Amino acid sequence: MLEIHPNCEYCDNDIAPDSHDATICSFECTFCKACAKDKLNWICPKCNGNLTERPVRPAKALEACPPSTKRRSLFVRD
Repeated sequence: MLEIHPNCEYCDNDIAPDSHDATICSFECTFCKACAKDKLNWICPKCNGNLTERPVRPAKALEACPPSTKRRSLFVRD
């Protein structure tokens, strides 16, 4: 099952689980579309795979299989 991450790993902006603004690679690294397009040229900086729109999980399925709350980042933060 796809693990829905709550933020862009580049800019750290929140991305709602039902948003069409999220992109992912095959390893589920998650980036907003603005970062994917403007900063990453649609290529995941971790695996060099392509970024594509993340599928939206239907609301009823979100109840049974909630999104992750663990934030992720490309950058080491203090």
